Amino acid sequence: MASARFRFHGDLARFLRADCRQEPLDYACARAATLKNAIEALGVPHTEVGRIGVNGEPATLQRIVRDGDVVEVFEIGIDPISGEMGSDPIFLADAHLGGLARFLRMLGFDTLHENAFADDEIRRIAADEQRIVLSRDRELLKCREIARGCFVRALKPEAQLREVAARYNLAVSARPFTLCLNCNVPLEPVEKNAVAHRVPETVLRLQHAYTRCPACGGVFWPGSHYQRMLEALKPVIGR
Repeated sequence: MASARFRFHGDLARFLRADCRQEPLDYACARAATLKNAIEALGVPHTEVGRIGVNGEPATLQRIVRDGDVVEVFEIGIDPISGEMGSDPIFLADAHLGGLARFLRMLGFDTLHENAFADDEIRRIAADEQRIVLSRDRELLKCREIARGCFVRALKPEAQLREVAARYNLAVSARPFTLCLNCNVPLEPVEKNAVAHRVPETVLRLQHAYTRCPACGGVFWPGSHYQRMLEALKPVIGR
């Protein structure tokens, strides 16, 4: 066993058991345990961990815990995932976050979501496609196959969107209304004449820009629903 002293900063204490929230916390780790093993055994998913310091020096989650170590664990701030991967972040929302998935698609971010996704399938997809897993299941987020993830704290979809958008700085790369909300595929511009038979006459007189989903064939235009969705997105994208 190796006994180390842990201090969790910021909002990380919420993950600890009530009897472990004193500061600092002495914890006896199994032999050859890594910081990841110890931190997650205490209740904090590795996806929520930012900077780590051990005895005043920077450390990684893979470092072995040694007897007498003093460990400082800081919460993650803005996750620079876009810059690191060279592209926009892509997400996988678990079965309980359908409303959040729809909002993220509304912003233009590739977000997988199926009510039937089992945990093992989520782990596989996350590893294969390097998706960020969004979940309120902390045990799922501890899985080693999930390199990136976010424990979503808020309960309502609008608040969840603000939370995820702030963490991944989504406002800078948002492209609202470019994905099909149902199919999660890019919408394609389509000529008005090509969809005239599928659009009400009043809409044809007023609207001139249309898009179509190549997967489901849905046709879309900026009607009254568009303004309602814009209002919902304003806290994230501003004006």
